[in-house]
Amino acid sequence: MAAMPGPLVQLRWIALIEAVSYVLLLGVAMPLKYLAGDPRAVKVLGMGHGVLFLLLVWLLARAVFEARWPVGRALLVFVASLVPVWPFFLDRRMRAWTAGPATPPAT
Repeated sequence: MAAMPGPLVQLRWIALIEAVSYVLLLGVAMPLKYLAGDPRAVKVLGMGHGVLFLLLVWLLARAVFEARWPVGRALLVFVASLVPVWPFFLDRRMRAWTAGPATPPAT
């Protein structure tokens, strides 16, 4: 049985999935609600986006406390999640951060 990926790998994937859900919420569900008068898409996508956002925050906390991520890095990822397309631009850094050592080397 394969091992579960660590919180940093999970964080990177959830950040991307959450960003896609945010773009879909703003780009598809909101126009359907306000231009077509159909609020169902907002209810469905809004709920999914909310759950993904809470999961992202939980994984950020795990990254700080378990993987010893710097708080500034976690704040950058958090702030990026509030702007619809920033997580896509931050993904290259996230990939490097998750591939590197989880804890800084002892001096």
